[in-house]
Amino acid sequence: MKHLIIYAHPSQESFNHAILTTALKGLKQKGHDVVVRDLYDIGFQPVVNSGEIIGGIGEDIVREQKILQWAEVVTFIYPIWWTGMPAIMKGYIDRVFSYGFAYKYVNGVQMGLLKGKKVIIFNTQGKSHAEYASNGMDQALHLTSDKGIFEYCGLDVMYHIFFESVPQSDENTRKEWLRQIAGILG
Repeated sequence: MKHLIIYAHPSQESFNHAILTTALKGLKQKGHDVVVRDLYDIGFQPVVNSGEIIGGIGEDIVREQKILQWAEVVTFIYPIWWTGMPAIMKGYIDRVFSYGFAYKYVNGVQMGLLKGKKVIIFNTQGKSHAEYASNGMDQALHLTSDKGIFEYCGLDVMYHIFFESVPQSDENTRKEWLRQIAGILG
C-alpha cells in the first residue's frame, strides 16, 4: 500500500518522533511504499496568502496535493497543544485541503473529494483521558478533526488514538504504546 505520514513536532527527542520512527520502520518492514512529510523539516509555510483564498495555489501546495492524491492511507502524527493541532499542521490543512481539491459544493451540497483514502491519527497530550472526558474536550477533539476536517473531505478515519499524560508517562508505558502503533500499522 501507499502510505503518507504527515508529521508535526519540532523535536526529534519527543515521543511524537518515536511514534514516527516506529510507524516508518513498521510500514517499510511490511513492504509498503511510504512518504514522510515532516512539516518542520521541510519548512512548510503554514500561512494562507491572499491569492490562495481566490484559488491560486503555489507549486508547494501542488506538490503536497500530488503526494496526498498518491496515498491510499494517510497517517497524521502530532501533539495536542491548547486543545488542538499545532499551527503548522493546521496551516497544512488550511492550505493543502483546499476548495476544489479536498471538498466542493454542488448546488449548495458539500462533497468530500478525497474519498477512498483511509486516515490514521496519532495524538499525544499532556492531560489524562479522564481530564479531557470530564469537560467534553475528548469529544470536541474527535468532532473538530475527525468529522470537521477529515470526514468532511471524504476521508475514512480508521483510527484516532490519543496517548495520554505523555510527559508523566514511564518508559514501559511508552514501549507499550509503540507496540500498539506497530500493530495498527503492520
